[in-house]
Amino acid sequence: QVQLVEVGGGSVQAGGSLRLSCAASGYTQYCMAWFRQAPGKEREGVAFISRTSRTTYADSVKGRFTISKDMAKNTLILQMDSLKFEDTARYYCAATYCGGLDAWSSLEAADFGYWGQGTQVTVSS
Repeated sequence: QVQLVEVGGGSVQAGGSLRLSCAASGYTQYCMAWFRQAPGKEREGVAFISRTSRTTYADSVKGRFTISKDMAKNTLILQMDSLKFEDTARYYCAATYCGGLDAWSSLEAADFGYWGQGTQVTVSS
């Protein structure tokens, strides 16, 4: 069973940075990702990291966001730099079992079965 708890959201001006963390228990055989959902919009995948730390990013955040894992602290991290107004959303940490599927990646919400409660990120222009 994987349990996910996000922290680190908040308000920032455009061009600023925020760092989101997701405390994850029991996730060593899981692939993980960050999603976001703005009011009135569908949940969209932002960044993915495999069991072997291979990463995939949505085009909208490439070069600005970095996903990583701190194995010692069992924590998933999303470093968000050069934030834009359109990055405003509720951000969710997600996980799915992918043991042995080292070439697989996904930014589709339907592929992930474990979710955190989300944390709000608000970027003012």
